[in-house]
Amino acid sequence: MIPYGRQYIDQSDCDAVLEALRSDFLTQGPMVPRFEQALAARVGAAHAVAVNSATSALHIACLSLELGPGDRLWTVPNTFVASANCARYCGAEVDFVDIDPQTYNLSTSALAIKLQEAERSGTLPKVLVAVHFAGQSCDMAAVRALTRSYGVRIIEDASHAVGGRYQGSEVGSCAHSDITVFSFHPVKIITTGEGGMALTNDPRLADRMRRLRSHGITRDVDEMECRGEGAWYYEQVDLGFNYRMTDLQAALGLSQYRRLDEFLARRREIARRYHELLADLPLVLPFQRPDTESAFHLYVVQIDPARTATTRGLVFERMRKAGVGVHVHYIPVHTQPYYARRGFRLGQYPEAEKYYSRAMTIPMHPLLSSSELERVAAALRRALA
Repeated sequence: MIPYGRQYIDQSDCDAVLEALRSDFLTQGPMVPRFEQALAARVGAAHAVAVNSATSALHIACLSLELGPGDRLWTVPNTFVASANCARYCGAEVDFVDIDPQTYNLSTSALAIKLQEAERSGTLPKVLVAVHFAGQSCDMAAVRALTRSYGVRIIEDASHAVGGRYQGSEVGSCAHSDITVFSFHPVKIITTGEGGMALTNDPRLADRMRRLRSHGITRDVDEMECRGEGAWYYEQVDLGFNYRMTDLQAALGLSQYRRLDEFLARRREIARRYHELLADLPLVLPFQRPDTESAFHLYVVQIDPARTATTRGLVFERMRKAGVGVHVHYIPVHTQPYYARRGFRLGQYPEAEKYYSRAMTIPMHPLLSSSELERVAAALRRALA
């Protein structure tokens, strides 16, 4: 089976982890800050806070923005459930904004209408999570312009977009947001096994997220109520969590980071080849805004009902039988049983629902060989026949 995504681990990665294993620190050592500094320097953010998953990063990002009971968070239905669940962890309510039918990202026109309606009804969100689906950035300048007058704080869920670019800047610079979140899950652009990172240009948000990832504890005397106890002394000033990244994970992440440009180049090469091989099939191929450079975490095609009577379900089954590990990203979050019980229903977000009914993710990862790529395209051609 050709998987839709997988990690690319080489000897340099193994050596980096082994070196960390032989060091004095398996956790809370020097590797985590080195990894943070490398990513922050690349994207142009002032601060980076590494944690054990992107879900953890979303959670502490929301808490640092003081999201809580009585507040609302908006995100898109076309995302993994963590983009919405982070609000529920804080006791806040969730609502959704429909997607753009071309990019599958947040629709700025839908956002503009929903903000106006929410202002009239007194239901404005405190936080908006803008998801960079498949590696392509949302139109963040437009998102910021629309939300600024309403006082909405913005988190970029860039779990798919490490190495992506928007308007000439790296995703993660936080030029149009308060916080950006990256994921380092094995199928993402680079991996730490499991892991995530929150980036920000606000030192107060960075300090709060650092405390929250480690039990809410501080050793900074300026933050303590009692001082002068001794070098052993610490205080818990927040209700935090154990969301720390280990030095083993950070060592792997730093080694992977050194090959990020290699990974991105291969992903973009595969995307270009797919565009060529699939151009004549009854498919809608990924659209790329001219002001973005996608990291191509995913390559999603839509079965075009205007040009074929074959359904996504049939094509999916045929591809799996042919040994191609296709997938679907994503089941709209508002249709999940948990959110249905909270009052959401089919028909509320028609673009996300229509996209879901036709979408299929085909293999995309740096280890995908040219022959495997050709095999995927050939299998898709047969499956659509």
